[in-house]
Amino acid sequence: MHAHLLTEDQRDCLQEITNVAMGRAGDRLARLLDVFVVLSIPHVSILNPTDIAMALHSLNRESNDVVHGVCQGFIGGGIAGEAMLIFNGTDFNDLAKLLKYDRVADEQAEYELLMDTANVLNGACLKGLAEQLDTHFSFGPPMLLGQHCNITDLLQNNNMTWKQALVVEINYSIENHKINCDLLIVIAEHSISGLVEKLNYLLD
Repeated sequence: MHAHLLTEDQRDCLQEITNVAMGRAGDRLARLLDVFVVLSIPHVSILNPTDIAMALHSLNRESNDVVHGVCQGFIGGGIAGEAMLIFNGTDFNDLAKLLKYDRVADEQAEYELLMDTANVLNGACLKGLAEQLDTHFSFGPPMLLGQHCNITDLLQNNNMTWKQALVVEINYSIENHKINCDLLIVIAEHSISGLVEKLNYLLD
């Protein structure tokens, strides 16, 4: 892992602000669904596209399902990246009940369910990050990460050729429900310096 792109202080700082941001997102989800949300400590690493594909693959290894996920590009303040929300080991009917859907009747309903959850979590988490970095992110349209595309392709089709990205991985699960998701915030190579600059400002 070439984590030397970040000093230990920068890494701790990023972990700290992500912690705050995901806490807010978890809180929003908890209030929305009236449940208790369990959060992991955010994990910061430097990965290349193949590592990310492997990481996503391993998230999904418990089941040989397709990867259910939503990804959304964000950009602002010299930072650009993708937020990917990957659902693993999630019972969609359970999620539907919590979101007060009648039931997941078909793929369309499941799609809306994924989008709703992603909107809440990605939106709240990235907003929280942007605020602390004293910037503002604008979001691209959320896209389904699905059976129809290979993750490595998805990561590379952003018209940016990059060899490594900074990845912050956060796990959310809902107590007493079969709902578990990972939020990966992938910051592309050319934006890492923009992020580092902001982290240094916070560290001063």
